[in-house]
Amino acid sequence: MVEKAPPTSPVALVLAGGAARGAYEVGVVQYIIEEVGKSLGRDVPLDILCGTSIGALNACALAAFADDPKGRARRLARVWCDLRVEKLIQPDLRGVLSMGTRWLRGRRDADTPPAREGGLVDPAGLERLIEAEIPFARIDEHLQAGLFSAVTVSTTHIASGRTIVFVHRRERDLPPWSLDPTITPRAVRITPQHAFASAAIPILFRAVRIDGELHCDGGLRQNVPLSPARRLGARGVIVVNPRHIERRIDESPANGKVDAFPGPLFLIGKTLNALLLDRIDTDLARLRSINDILEAGCRRYGPDFVDEINAALGHPRGRGMRPMSSILIRASQDIGKLAADYVRSPAFSKRVGGGTGRLLRRIAERDAPDEADLLSYLLFDGEFASQLIEVGRADAKARHDELCAFFTELVA
Repeated sequence: MVEKAPPTSPVALVLAGGAARGAYEVGVVQYIIEEVGKSLGRDVPLDILCGTSIGALNACALAAFADDPKGRARRLARVWCDLRVEKLIQPDLRGVLSMGTRWLRGRRDADTPPAREGGLVDPAGLERLIEAEIPFARIDEHLQAGLFSAVTVSTTHIASGRTIVFVHRRERDLPPWSLDPTITPRAVRITPQHAFASAAIPILFRAVRIDGELHCDGGLRQNVPLSPARRLGARGVIVVNPRHIERRIDESPANGKVDAFPGPLFLIGKTLNALLLDRIDTDLARLRSINDILEAGCRRYGPDFVDEINAALGHPRGRGMRPMSSILIRASQDIGKLAADYVRSPAFSKRVGGGTGRLLRRIAERDAPDEADLLSYLLFDGEFASQLIEVGRADAKARHDELCAFFTELVA
């Protein structure tokens, strides 16, 4: 069910984290832009783009290609489908050895930290690809042209543990932002460094310095950046999350197939799942409760109820609590299982050879029999990305009528 909001209201697209799982988001967005737009007979408006981790990279790409509203998702999908994992995923042996040496010696030099420390995987290949494929400078051009109103990238500030929301919008400053001790907004021009920092998953990738401060994956505290969308005035939000949630968990003895204590690779995958565990269901439930309260107040006390209660709370006119429509599209399939099936298939063996292929197959062998969560974060490969894009398109197609109703109600 789509929550109702007044017409001609800003629409936000919120993209979650998940490293290589981010291809799923591209499939959802591509279906919305192409097929839902076709049914509506107009371009689908995406006024506010909010992302965390790989979602931040996807959001930045959509912002950079905003002058091609019908084709931008297809362009992004092409980038994903051209990925070759053996060129992008290499062990960061130098960084691991440096980190281990410093730990053993007990030395810590904050002024001259090594440039390559803090992750198991060397991100240089991914960073070069992102800088080559996403024209970040065009984001500001498109903002000034009014093609959309804002883009945000969320990171985790390592020293304080706070979520930093980097906000790039046409007005150059920040809108009124309610006080939240765990979230700090900053007005910036988004650069590749902001996107790299947001996608720097601890354990896997090294942290990134921005203005002299270390930042890592924003998903540690805010995997689904719903709050920035609200602060920037969205009256409707589409949330895309590649994290699959089983509706029922079979805990019967027959289902307990673990013969031995899981290995470290299995545990690393589950740890990443836990680190990036989002609270989106709770956030959306709270949002719907607020919508119900505001709607009931308007029925009981008249159409000025929302303005009056916000005034009583001390909010400037036009600010404060407002109804916000919402749709959550979540992966219908377990992407960890899809990763396991792909890496153990003959197609993968033919496509990916050398040390990278052997390493990924070894990870699959050491992981659980029917899933590979760690692989699903690392598998930046075009064939796997194509599978996830198709899953995303199918999940969006299943919500076609709901999505059409969502845009019809929001955009007059």
